Amino acid sequence: MAFDEDAVRRTAYLARLALPMDEVPAVANQLEKIMALVEELCAISTEGVLPMAHPLDLEQPLRPDQVSNHDERQRLMASAPATEHGLFLVPKVIE
Repeated sequence: MAFDEDAVRRTAYLARLALPMDEVPAVANQLEKIMALVEELCAISTEGVLPMAHPLDLEQPLRPDQVSNHDERQRLMASAPATEHGLFLVPKVIE
């Protein structure tokens, strides 16, 4: 794909990037190289290769699923200025 200076300026505008005019030719060259790399990657055959979630074959260590916070509602609500039926009462903010 050819990136001329006009395409680079339009892309920068759409991406809301402030790109100085003197940098447009260098950015066009860099985009050309990126697209060449993408084309090279697309040419690689991936038939028979299973998708991976991670490139390394690692397992996630998980902690045991145990209850760690016991019911402390009464203690936590004791410092609230207003409660009713086990709920915090707050001032109405939407009319």
